[in-house]
Amino acid sequence: MVTIDRIYTRSGDSGTTSLGSGERRRKDDLRIETYGTVDEANSFIGFARARLSDFVAGVALAEALVLIQNDLFDLGADLCIPEREGETERLRISPSQTDRLEREIDTLNADLPPLTSFILPGGSDAAAALHVARTVVRRAERLMVALAAVPGETVGAPALQYINRLSDFLFVAARHVNRHEQGDTLWEPGRDR
Repeated sequence: MVTIDRIYTRSGDSGTTSLGSGERRRKDDLRIETYGTVDEANSFIGFARARLSDFVAGVALAEALVLIQNDLFDLGADLCIPEREGETERLRISPSQTDRLEREIDTLNADLPPLTSFILPGGSDAAAALHVARTVVRRAERLMVALAAVPGETVGAPALQYINRLSDFLFVAARHVNRHEQGDTLWEPGRDR
């Protein structure tokens, strides 16, 4: 259980912060940037959830988004404590979380028409917010891949799989919302030439 009794600590006033392990790092460190971007994605998902209308499909989607927001806190916890060989006690993203996302993608995608073109991000307020969340998740994924490539840094394979699948989920969720609200806008190559 997390207990927060004071919001400010003044320990970051010099431009550093603590990882979950207690190690101090600069606030522009790649690991900090990575889990900060995961937090940004989580905020956009919360915004999208707030924009969902009360149509029946939206209730199920809102519930799935709450689970994802919890997953993203798990991912932040995973990323804020670098993996060390032999550890067993840390909170890490598990393959079952990715499996759940895949099932949810399949469920949402089942009633969508096949794509005949790329989709322009937008549509209803909720769908547009889901598209923004998707692009922030893609940025988080790029940062995770970059972090994993740094000598001495680690990012677990389940975390990378989860973040990759999450962007797929958000794309399908945006299409799902638009199908029930105002429809997707398809890309028309060269339309304005």
